[in-house]
Amino acid sequence: MDKSILIKKYFEEKKFVDSNIQSFNNFLEKGLQVVVEENKEAEPAIIPHNIEKFKIRFGRITVGKPEITEADGSKRPIFPTEARLRKISYYAPIYLEVSTYINDVQRESFVAEIGKMPIMLRSKYCHLHGLSREDLIKRGEDPTDPGGYFIINGTERVIVNVEDLAGNNFVVESPPGKDITGRFFAAKGSYKIPHNFERKKDGIYYMSFTRVKNMPIVIVLKALGLVKDEEIMKAVSGEKNYEEVILNLFEFVDIKTQEDAIDYISKRIGIAQAKEIRIERTREILDKYLLPNIDMESGSRMVKAKNLGKMLKKFIDVRSGARNSDDKDHYMNKRLRLSGDLMIDLFRVNFKILVGDILYNFQRIIKRGKLPSIRVIIRDKLLTSRLYSAMATGEWVGGRQGVSQRMDRSNFLAMISHLQKVVSPLSSSQENFDARALHCTHIGRLCPIETPEGTNIGLRKNLAMLCSVSQGVNETEVLDIIKELDLKGV
Repeated sequence: MDKSILIKKYFEEKKFVDSNIQSFNNFLEKGLQVVVEENKEAEPAIIPHNIEKFKIRFGRITVGKPEITEADGSKRPIFPTEARLRKISYYAPIYLEVSTYINDVQRESFVAEIGKMPIMLRSKYCHLHGLSREDLIKRGEDPTDPGGYFIINGTERVIVNVEDLAGNNFVVESPPGKDITGRFFAAKGSYKIPHNFERKKDGIYYMSFTRVKNMPIVIVLKALGLVKDEEIMKAVSGEKNYEEVILNLFEFVDIKTQEDAIDYISKRIGIAQAKEIRIERTREILDKYLLPNIDMESGSRMVKAKNLGKMLKKFIDVRSGARNSDDKDHYMNKRLRLSGDLMIDLFRVNFKILVGDILYNFQRIIKRGKLPSIRVIIRDKLLTSRLYSAMATGEWVGGRQGVSQRMDRSNFLAMISHLQKVVSPLSSSQENFDARALHCTHIGRLCPIETPEGTNIGLRKNLAMLCSVSQGVNETEVLDIIKELDLKGV
C-alpha cells in the first residue's frame, strides 16, 4: 500500500500549526468578549453635582481585517508580504460598543476603535485565510508556509507555547523523605490562587490560601456553614471510621457557630477592627479567594464546603495508603497554553488599564466643570502600544520573558520546529530532575529527542510532528450540554 496517499490526505485538511491557529481564532471570537464581560461597567469616582449616577458600559467587541493607514489618512487592506517589505506591523482594528448612562438613562451609544490587534498569519481574520495555492503565489506568499506567527515592525515573531500545571485540579504529592502535601490552583478569569494542604505533627489538618495561612480545615468548614460535627464527617466521608477527622473535630469543639469560626479566622489573619467589620471582611475573603473557580458569591459556601471535604478525604486516603499519590509530571496534570491563551492574559491586563485611563481622563475633564463625550477621551494608542511592546520584546504580563521570539528562518524545518516549541516555566538553573525526565505520557505528544543540551535539557520540548492540541472548553458550556442530553433521556 502506498503510504504517501495517507500523508497527502492528512495535509490537505491539516497543517502543523493548526492547534495554534485554532487557539488564536477562539481568542478573537470568544476570549475578547469574555474579558469585556469581566469589566462590563465602569463608574467614575468624580461626577458633576447635578447628576446622581453615571455609568460607562461596554458591549460587543469585534475585530476587523488587517489594514494600513497611509500618510494621507487613507485606509486600505494590507497583505503580509507588504508588511514584511515595508517593515510595518500586520494588525487589524478592534471595535468596541460603548454606551454611557446618566441616572440609568442612556446618553450616548457608539462604536469606537480602541486599538489594533496583531493578527496571526493564516488565522480566520488574516487575508490569506482560505486562499488557493495560485492566489497565494500571486500575493507573493510561499504556499507551503504554515502561518501561525505574527509580523511586528517587519519581523516575524512566534508566541512560544507554555506548559503549565492544570488549574482546578487537586494534586496530592508524596516527595521522597518529605511530608505529603496537597496543592490546588483555583483558576477563574484573572485569578489563579494556590491552595496548600498539609498535616502538622499535632495531627491537625491545615490549609493556606492568599492571606489565610495555616488555618485548620475544620475551622474553614465551620466558617462556610458546616457547623455540626456530623455534617463535617459526612462531607469528608460516608464511612464512620475516620479517626483522623474525629481528632480534628475534638480539637475545635468549643467553636459552635459559623460566626465564631469566622471570628477565629479573622483574629488569626490579624484583622484588628470592630467585631462586625472584622467578620464582614473575613466573609469577603472566604467568598472571593477561597475556591473562586466555584463562585465568588456568598450563595455557594455550602458547595465550597463539600468540595473541601472531598479534597480532605483524598488527602487522608493518600496519607493512609488507601490511594496512590498523584504524579505531577504525568501529562494529564499539565495543560499547554497556546498563543490564544497567552494573548488573553495580555489583553485582559491591558484592557483594564484602558478602562482606568478612560475613567482618569473623564474625571480630569469633570474637574474643569465640563461633561465630556466618552468618544473623545478613548486613547486608542494606549492599548495598541502596550500590546505591541509585549509582542516585540517578549516581556509578558506576570514578569515572564521570552514569550514571543523572533522566528528562526534558517531553513524550513527550523521554522516548523520553532512553531512547535513548548517551554516549561521552571527555572533552568535548578535541578528539577523529574521535570526534565522523559515521561511515558509524552509519547505521541512530545518529541522524545528534540530538546537542547545543557541547562535547558528537558525543559524546552517540542510537540510531536503530527500532534494536535484540543482546545479548552468552558465548564459551564459542558454542564449545559449534559443537562440538555439528560432532558432528552440519554
